[in-house]
Amino acid sequence: MSEFDGNLSRRLLIGGMAAASAAPVLAACGSPSSGGSPGKTAAAGTLATKPSKPVTLNILDVAGNLALTKPIIDAFKAQHPDVVSHITTTTGTAPDLAPKVQAQQQAGNVQIQLVLTGTDGLAAGIQKGLWYDLKPYYDRFFPGLMAGYNGPAASMATLAQDQGIELVTTPGGPLLEYDPAKVTSVPTTTDALLEWAKANKGKFQYAQPRNSGPGRTLLMGLPYLLGDSDPSDPTNGWSRTWAYLTELNKYTAPYPPKTSTVMTNLAQGTVHVIASTMGWYINPRALGTVPAGIKAARFDNLTWVTDAQYGVIPKGVSDDELIATMRLLAFALTPDQQAVTYDQGYFYPGPAVRNVALSQAPAASRTTLQKYGDTEFDGWISKFPAKNSLPATAQVTAFDLWDKKIGSTK
Repeated sequence: MSEFDGNLSRRLLIGGMAAASAAPVLAACGSPSSGGSPGKTAAAGTLATKPSKPVTLNILDVAGNLALTKPIIDAFKAQHPDVVSHITTTTGTAPDLAPKVQAQQQAGNVQIQLVLTGTDGLAAGIQKGLWYDLKPYYDRFFPGLMAGYNGPAASMATLAQDQGIELVTTPGGPLLEYDPAKVTSVPTTTDALLEWAKANKGKFQYAQPRNSGPGRTLLMGLPYLLGDSDPSDPTNGWSRTWAYLTELNKYTAPYPPKTSTVMTNLAQGTVHVIASTMGWYINPRALGTVPAGIKAARFDNLTWVTDAQYGVIPKGVSDDELIATMRLLAFALTPDQQAVTYDQGYFYPGPAVRNVALSQAPAASRTTLQKYGDTEFDGWISKFPAKNSLPATAQVTAFDLWDKKIGSTK
């Protein structure tokens, strides 16, 4: 199942609703993996390039990535019946990912062959040692992988520490999104945002960074905006950021666990300014869950915090499942399939590989981006510097510190 399957509305992506057919991952998946306990996998040099028989792949998405890759997955299944017999998809949340996978591994019953995740779930799994090291398989399944990535994607690929294949990338944000009917002068500096929040208590909002792309992009972007001593060290280098967020916390609306809730509040007029990214600005407006007249703004001294989404493979899958999953991931990196990831702007631009232009995207994507995109975005991408999201351990630390210093006090 998946909320993206069949004819179900894509609006569910932003609304965060579960489809009626949604079931817990363990129930929705097929037969248990034959992989046994983690690590019992054939050596890279002896692993075949095709499974001994077509397999079922159970895919868990904790990043909304199916909005971009579901057509790719469907195309792979249609074109490679000798590799996969059936593919199921389920959705979940990043905070629940590591405990779920770890429980299956400890039981010797890994039922998830592929996880689609952002940097949050990636980081949590790396920290716990849940994902396969895929580097030994690069030559056979992903020849020229790093050389094929565009610049930002190649940089973000390093965060995976060879334990995931980057599928899409975006400069992200942090941006602000606002209702021009309610906000006549949008803040474009951190000082101005704080003053606006003071004057409009409860009307600025962002979601919990641990489970929100815009939330964590704001969190990781503030050290650059505020000129902190070390933007890579949330423990010792973010004194200005933690002081700023502590003060801002006095005036913000509560922090919901999902970005979709923030979008709903903006659409309903409960809040007037929110933290956002390019994708979260374009896609909800294209889907109609946020009014088309909502506007985006950037900070004057913007530094982009690049975001990416990855495919990771839990340790403990069978050899045949590992082969099929890597074949699917390699297929997703071909230029024709990467062009699909322009999608409806959810992760704008989207493609992680070089030289995939919007002109190659499906007609529906081109039409949507022309209507709901912002003509200034590409100029902002060219003008302002970009930095990677925090690496795994530092990112988990930042989330923990935010929970302790900010979230728990609201």
